[in-house]
Amino acid sequence: MGIQLTDVVKNLLIINVLAFLGTVTLMGDIERASLALFYFEGDYFRPWQIATHFFMHSNFNHLLFNMMTLVFLGPALESYLGSKKFLIYYFLTAMGATVLHTAVQYYELHYMGNGNILVSSAWGASGAVYGVMVGFAMKFPDTKLGLLFIPVQIPAKIFVLLVIAWDLFAGLGSFNTGIAHFAHLGGALAGFLLIRYWEKYSNDNRWDR
Repeated sequence: MGIQLTDVVKNLLIINVLAFLGTVTLMGDIERASLALFYFEGDYFRPWQIATHFFMHSNFNHLLFNMMTLVFLGPALESYLGSKKFLIYYFLTAMGATVLHTAVQYYELHYMGNGNILVSSAWGASGAVYGVMVGFAMKFPDTKLGLLFIPVQIPAKIFVLLVIAWDLFAGLGSFNTGIAHFAHLGGALAGFLLIRYWEKYSNDNRWDR
């Protein structure tokens, strides 16, 4: 059965792909990096980065992973929530990723003396994509998911818990993976809290207007 793209997922896919292709072909490395998110107390931070970094990806594989996950899991969640609420969900989880990532950077800089924070940057839709993964696992917990090249499939609720556990382990372990693990965790946490909020206040239609 083919994948039926929903409106918001399709438009997010187009924007992300065009942003990647456009910046790679039309911008130099320095110009392109100015659209990623730098730490707010550093010399390289610019206010627009809070929004632009959601659509920037460091390389093709980064883009491919995020967009494949969005395409495979996003339509079901969008169909469940409705397009407007899904779009709100997507950007609030992206902001949740930004907030936790920045808070951890603040701690590392001011309490651990990690000056590398001032020149490191964050790219991509991964925080929002983690939010989509969590939302999908909460609403479709028994749907079987698997990784490419691994034939074993497991329920979404277990799959997502394992992915989040790895990010927590890698983030707390300070492994030099080049991945913003706490941004992933921030998106996942924001997604969890939003779904729980909407479940509790299911008769509150303020998000649907």
